[in-house]
Amino acid sequence: MGAEWITALQAACPGVEVRLEEPMAEHVSFRLGGPAAAMAFPNREEQVRQLLAFCDAQNITPLILGAGTNVLPPDSGLETLVLCLKGGLMTLERQGDCIVVGAGVTMAQAAAFAADQGLAGLEFAHGIPGTMGGGVYMNAGAYGGELCQVCVETTVLRDGEIVTVAGEDQGFAYRRSAFQNDGSVILRTVCRLTPDDPAAIRERMRDLAQRRRNSQPLELPSAGSTFKRPVGGYAAALIEQAGLKGFRVGGASVSTKHAGFVVNDGGATCADVLALIAAVQKKVLEQSGIQLEPEVRIL
Repeated sequence: MGAEWITALQAACPGVEVRLEEPMAEHVSFRLGGPAAAMAFPNREEQVRQLLAFCDAQNITPLILGAGTNVLPPDSGLETLVLCLKGGLMTLERQGDCIVVGAGVTMAQAAAFAADQGLAGLEFAHGIPGTMGGGVYMNAGAYGGELCQVCVETTVLRDGEIVTVAGEDQGFAYRRSAFQNDGSVILRTVCRLTPDDPAAIRERMRDLAQRRRNSQPLELPSAGSTFKRPVGGYAAALIEQAGLKGFRVGGASVSTKHAGFVVNDGGATCADVLALIAAVQKKVLEQSGIQLEPEVRIL
């Protein structure tokens, strides 16, 4: 991607910040990965539309990135344009018993706003470190809550058109949504919540936060739960039963605090993490007959 390409991009998308050779390690929670050829930071929905139209005209497949809390970028970097939505698309407003949340708003921000408004139902999301766009994309959840329980409609950009997808058409399932398969870029979502005492909501959020601090390796870079929950069991328990707590490849290891987390505890590379994931899958399959599926999105 040379200077002419960047000049054309800036002409097509005026006012959008674009950085060249931007380190992915600075934009993903694993704190690893090589540089993106270019990274754009749109602030408004119209800028997202302009960027996607440019990519379509240039036959480029862009990567849509939120907070980067569930992705594993390659050590060699990415030879494409990355659209980073975190910090942009920051709509956050109340409409009756609903809140409208832009894709760039973090789930923690959305949960705190809901609590301030005396609206319950997003407490579980307060400790999930991703954006609302990324959360809806993968139907994020924790402690018995999932976004599918509260998201009533999602507005996306699809084939150059702004479309609102409601109810079951959002296609939610365990760590899945319809938006993973139809080329949609999530712009904002509407969450229907339940009126409650703000103090009671905040107390539940504090309780969940304490549970996370006690059980998860929040002090180390990771992408959260590395594996999806298998049918009839829990990934962390299977990994621990296989004797893999603390197992290491290079700078990546299975957390000694929570076996479901692969952590970067010192200079880990993407290759280290991938080798560790493969080794864990192999050993767990041998021991239990269960094939673990990564939850982290491998780019």
